[in-house]
Amino acid sequence: MEEQGTREPEGDELFEHHRFVASKGQEPLRVDKFLMNFIENATRNKIQQAAKTGNIWVNESIVKQNYKVKAGDVVKVLFEHPPHEFLLVPEDIPLNIVYEDEILLVVNKPPGMVVHPGHGNYSGTLINGLIHHFDNLPINSNERPGLVHRIDKDTSGLLVVAKTEAAMTHLAKQFFDKTSEREYIALVWGNVENDTGTIEGHIGRNPKNRLQMQVFPDGDQGKEAVTHYKVLERLGYVTLVSCRLETGRTHQIRVHMKHIGHTLFNDARYGGERILKGTVFTKYRQFVENCFKVLPRQALHAKTLGFLHPVTGKQMRFDSEIPEDMAQCIEKWKGYSRQSRGLA
Repeated sequence: MEEQGTREPEGDELFEHHRFVASKGQEPLRVDKFLMNFIENATRNKIQQAAKTGNIWVNESIVKQNYKVKAGDVVKVLFEHPPHEFLLVPEDIPLNIVYEDEILLVVNKPPGMVVHPGHGNYSGTLINGLIHHFDNLPINSNERPGLVHRIDKDTSGLLVVAKTEAAMTHLAKQFFDKTSEREYIALVWGNVENDTGTIEGHIGRNPKNRLQMQVFPDGDQGKEAVTHYKVLERLGYVTLVSCRLETGRTHQIRVHMKHIGHTLFNDARYGGERILKGTVFTKYRQFVENCFKVLPRQALHAKTLGFLHPVTGKQMRFDSEIPEDMAQCIEKWKGYSRQSRGLA
């Protein structure tokens, strides 16, 4: 599992930027290739350079790039400077604030915006914008100001941000206790068989590809995850669904829908950028590729967010419109579906 440190350096002490423990099934693999699988946006050249300068350690010893990682090895990447994500710089980024009071605010995040700084994304994030607009936001357990929950870079939609320590604790407990309301709209490949359903299956990091999560049906690994879905509209080779989260795991809807055979439309990380359903005709392929151009991301929007106000106890509920790119893509599929059924 990856961890990141925030310690102050003492003398020649190095900062831990990445830490991975090789899984039980790890076959011997060069450390540079091993890290390529696990660090997002890393290049082979950068990793090899880090090895040459003595920044890659295995089991507390410096190793060269050709060291073979084996099961149980603890692999670390250490540098003399702290991780960039902890060097938060305020940036004047416009925020779409849909509600604000003294205690909290609700933001509608556009697609393409990263929520918090991380490897490869150190500026232009929601947090960079928040700390410019608001002073003294409370810090969560991961050193991220104001954040109670997060959504993926290419997912659009609603987020609640805490302005006080008490609000952060109160809201975080609602998410933990599964009393908050989170509804997403997704366009998925295939004709979802049942009108409604519940997907249960522990979610954890894919041991073969650290950038993906996966379902562990037996519950022996990962964390409990529950998604309730409802079909909104069947559009032939794709289906528009509403997904309500009971838990909030990383990539939960993306992983759960793929697990039941319905990968999100144009979700490149999970194979949804390929034509997974439909005909072999060139005209159809061109239609789908046009849809990919209109919506160059996974078709997922955090539409509804509900929670109890930490001070007043009042039920708060916010709804947001589906953004233009996803709305256009859905309209294209509606037109194609009508044409296919001879209703156009």
